[in-house]
Amino acid sequence: MLMMIGTLGAIGFGMAQPLMTVIFGQLINSLATSDSSNVTDNISKVCIVYLYLAIGIGIASFFQVSCWIISGERQSIRIRGLYLKALLGQDVEFFDTQTSTGEVIERMSSDPIIIREALGEKVGKFIQLVTTFVGGFLVSFIRGWRLALVVCFSAPVLVVAGGCMSFIISEMAVRAQASYAQAGNVVEQTVGAIRTVASFNGEKQAIKKYDDKLEIAYSATAHQGLASGLGTAVSLLVSSCSHGLAIWYGSKLVLEKGYNGGEVISIIMAMMFGAFSLGQTSPCLSAFAQGRAAAYTMFETINRKPKIYAYDEDGIILEDIKGEIELKDVYFRYPARPHIQILSGFSLHIPSGMTAALVGQSGNGKSTVISLLERFYDPETGEVLIDGVNLKKMQLKWIRSKMALVSQEPVLFTTTIRENIMYGKENATDEEIEAAIHLARASDFINKLPRRLDTMVGERGTQLSGGQKQRIAIARAILKNPRILLLDEATSALDAESERLVQNALDTVMASRTTVVIAHRLSTIRNAELIAVVHAGKLLEKGNHEELIKVPAGAYAQLVQMQSGKNHQAEEEQQVVVDIELEDIEQSSCDGSSVKTSPANRERKEETTGPKRVKNIPIKRIAYLNKPELLVLFLGSIAAVAHGVLFPIHGLIMSSSIKIFYEPPNKLRKGSSFWALMFVGLGFCSLLFVPLQNCFFGVAGGKLIQRIRSLSFRKIVHQEMSWFDKPEHSSGAVGARLATDASTMRSILGDALALVVQNVAMIAAGLVIAFTANWILALVILVLLPLLSLQGYIQLKFYKSISAGAKAMYEDASQVASDAVGNIRTISSFGAEEKVINLYQKKCEQPIKQAVKSGIVNGAGFGLSSFVLYSSTSIFFYIGSILQQHGRITFNEIFRVFFSLSTLSSGLSQSATLFSDLNKAQESIISIFEILDSKPEIDSSIESGTTLDQVMGNVELQHVSFKYPTRPYIQVFKDLSLTIPSGKTVALVGESGSGKSTIIGLLERFYNPCSGHIYLDGMDIQKFKISWLRQQLGLVSQEPILFNETIRANIAYGKQGGATEEEIIKAAKASNSHNFISALPHGYDTTVGGRGEQMSGGQKQRIAIARAVLKDPKILLLDEATSALDAESEHIVQDALDTVMIGRTTIVVAHKLSTIKGADIIAVMKNGVIAEKGRHDELLNLSGGVYATLAALQTTSI
Repeated sequence: MLMMIGTLGAIGFGMAQPLMTVIFGQLINSLATSDSSNVTDNISKVCIVYLYLAIGIGIASFFQVSCWIISGERQSIRIRGLYLKALLGQDVEFFDTQTSTGEVIERMSSDPIIIREALGEKVGKFIQLVTTFVGGFLVSFIRGWRLALVVCFSAPVLVVAGGCMSFIISEMAVRAQASYAQAGNVVEQTVGAIRTVASFNGEKQAIKKYDDKLEIAYSATAHQGLASGLGTAVSLLVSSCSHGLAIWYGSKLVLEKGYNGGEVISIIMAMMFGAFSLGQTSPCLSAFAQGRAAAYTMFETINRKPKIYAYDEDGIILEDIKGEIELKDVYFRYPARPHIQILSGFSLHIPSGMTAALVGQSGNGKSTVISLLERFYDPETGEVLIDGVNLKKMQLKWIRSKMALVSQEPVLFTTTIRENIMYGKENATDEEIEAAIHLARASDFINKLPRRLDTMVGERGTQLSGGQKQRIAIARAILKNPRILLLDEATSALDAESERLVQNALDTVMASRTTVVIAHRLSTIRNAELIAVVHAGKLLEKGNHEELIKVPAGAYAQLVQMQSGKNHQAEEEQQVVVDIELEDIEQSSCDGSSVKTSPANRERKEETTGPKRVKNIPIKRIAYLNKPELLVLFLGSIAAVAHGVLFPIHGLIMSSSIKIFYEPPNKLRKGSSFWALMFVGLGFCSLLFVPLQNCFFGVAGGKLIQRIRSLSFRKIVHQEMSWFDKPEHSSGAVGARLATDASTMRSILGDALALVVQNVAMIAAGLVIAFTANWILALVILVLLPLLSLQGYIQLKFYKSISAGAKAMYEDASQVASDAVGNIRTISSFGAEEKVINLYQKKCEQPIKQAVKSGIVNGAGFGLSSFVLYSSTSIFFYIGSILQQHGRITFNEIFRVFFSLSTLSSGLSQSATLFSDLNKAQESIISIFEILDSKPEIDSSIESGTTLDQVMGNVELQHVSFKYPTRPYIQVFKDLSLTIPSGKTVALVGESGSGKSTIIGLLERFYNPCSGHIYLDGMDIQKFKISWLRQQLGLVSQEPILFNETIRANIAYGKQGGATEEEIIKAAKASNSHNFISALPHGYDTTVGGRGEQMSGGQKQRIAIARAVLKDPKILLLDEATSALDAESEHIVQDALDTVMIGRTTIVVAHKLSTIKGADIIAVMKNGVIAEKGRHDELLNLSGGVYATLAALQTTSI
């Protein structure tokens, strides 16, 4: 309906201009032929008709603009939703091989903006212009077909020029969008792994990658500008030549066929309006071309039907599922690595209600079995059966609803704990949630949080410890109440006490369910009814623990023997106990005191901690950013001034040519030839200046956008960690912000800036010509001009009030999409596609409402502008007739003033349309400068600071108190002191969330202590150069983060990409990863996939260790560094680490106490202080000690 009304409005507005040429012809004849005594009476009758038409134009233009703006915004949001829905419906193979999270967010953020331009206001404008073109030709043929037929031969040339321009722009747009998508992927990977990037000083490497992608996009943008300029110039040349031809041939028709001057001019003007309208379609065609290019990839995904379709309603639904599992002779290879056989004739039968454990070395296919059961992939050959029915024949959504998966690396979404748990069951009651967290042993730490279940977990759960995340993931699975439970190292991140309690809870949950457990720590699965040893994609042996242990030469017995001798299987605990919602953020809360937040204080904090809004657009600063292109802008401005002056000159020539039609035949013949040549000369001037203008401003605008994006990203990667802890600075939100802000700013730079210069020159030249012709009439009409700019001011005021919040809502929506796409396996496993789509649509509700307000305001402004413009013409001729009647002006002067001021009003009208673009860009510009003006307390880009020639490695924490900036009411450390001597190994132990990883965060200077000091070799670490300090530290986290590049590039990241092949191989051998890498078809050139998803957990961990080894740090930080390794690999890697640790100060975070028995110092952490400290034997002898209690718990679990 909106599109229909908008189309009718556009047609009405478009037809008005050709109809006005008929009235204009009558005005010319009346002024030229009437006596001075009755000229006013004759003109007033025509002016009243003109006024009625102005009212119709105002109404039509209102509906045209408002309806198409609203329609474009709605369609854009609908396409976003369809694209997200299509993405969530794709199989995992699609994400492995064809896209990445960063690319998806870039496309969802920037492409819909381009599509909105193509489907919104530009469509209405295009219909209006085409209607004016068709209407102009119809009026011309009706008024005088001979002259119209001669002039219309220019149309094919205009169409060809427009088509060529559209094709070139479309090709360049495809290149630019592809580059921006790749740049978006760099942003997502960098911000999503910012701690890894910071710890390895990888900021410069990320910036270089980002800049390289922007350079390609800039090149395409510059070519777009040149193509647009040439297309427009050719159109203007052809139009000017056709006008010259029309003047010359029109004079012949006046002399030979009885035409009058009014008819000739009305035909020429109708054709001129039509031709100009066709020429003005180039921005619309450019927008359509770019929109088509942007939509192509999105609709390619929307229309793609995957092999495994999440929304497929077909398939068998069993009345009663028992949970019997059978894999029959299964062969499988991952689509992203078709040369590697993962499963080779794998067969396994798991009876209903039985607990089956899969054990074996990392990378042998254990997790692949779970992926096949969840039907993330289908086997190449063989069958996967549930209750005797092939999985392929079952309804996908139903069978997944009967399974629950807890992965080795728990996935949480950027929302509250409650919402994360409710992914297990939509609309779960509070009682059900409380029961689930109690079973998962998560209630204790949740109840300590001020907001309990409403606490925000941060992006990917980074504001919780690893153990806390794992327990929430287990609660989510318990809430689902599945028939088949899939546990992939489900308790790997828990401390000993929590693990025992959660394992008991899981044993209760598993009692009546079919359960598949993957474990490296064999003590956790010794009670399993069936243990299957997997090796090289085949079932090596199976049985229960007692049966398999009786075969000394068997694979299982050897694994047990290896672990019982020296068990290095540590659990994960992720860093940072940081949490919570924006309203609780208080940057200056590091004062060591308790914080109580009253409602008044909270409101005050919201005011002080929110971003400082810049009231006005900093035009001077934008111009300063364009300073390197000053010469280009100067040359472009000269071309734009020349282009702008051409329009008033065109009006001057037109007004002079009107007079000749009322001259004697001799003068008519001579004058028509002269003015015809003047039009041709004007066309060739356009051919010179227009391409130069578009090219130069395209270069300047493209460079400015490139520079703004680059500077913003450069500033972002050097922010302190507390900046990234805020929900609005998640990877999805930051990626969307960079994409949308830059795209929106493009609307007021480049072409728009050229239009401003062009219009200023046009208005100035028009005023000079008008006042030279007749200052009285020019002055009278000049009084009316403020009415034309009034609508722009009204638009600006209204738009400011309705645009607030829309941008933030879009960023929130982008984060929802980023979470879902980045964790597609979890979304698929829990069947949460509809939940995500509904949440995304809810986030988009406010922008839709604001689009309606925006459409109405812009439509009203444009309608008012159109009415004032055309009613002013009526008033102009009426006043002109009065002056003519009193002998104060001549016929020729009236039209000279009219055409001069027509160009002036045209310039003002075009400038008024820029108000809309300026309004849209205002929020983006302010947002960009907020980033550029931010001053992080810990800025890794600063080159100042102390460095030491030789680092000994003595570390000391003195009276350190600390609270995380985003959770100021929880005291993490209170007067903590710890000395770590040079070359010694210090182990930090304690329950999950006790602050072990926080010490590593403080050493890396991710945060500064609230009070107290941290010393390295006797010097406060805050005095060191940050990049130098981090270079001395080698961090291996419990959840290894790899980048979507080759294995070689990931390892070389330890030396900022500058490592030799020998160094890379040496580091790989040290981490026991060389053999498995060499066995891959592409070896070190194998791509690891997004976040390393193409690698097993153990393989990822070994690559991460190799990266740290390559760095050759003075201080080694191991945060559960061997947590993801199987027993054999762990044994070898631990030996390698023991070798690497010699001569280095080493800090080890561990839950598994057997891994740190040999540590020089063991520090037991509890309640933010060091509860106990000493060697293993010393601490065991402390009766009732914390360490002795932990050791006893772990001993009983083995």
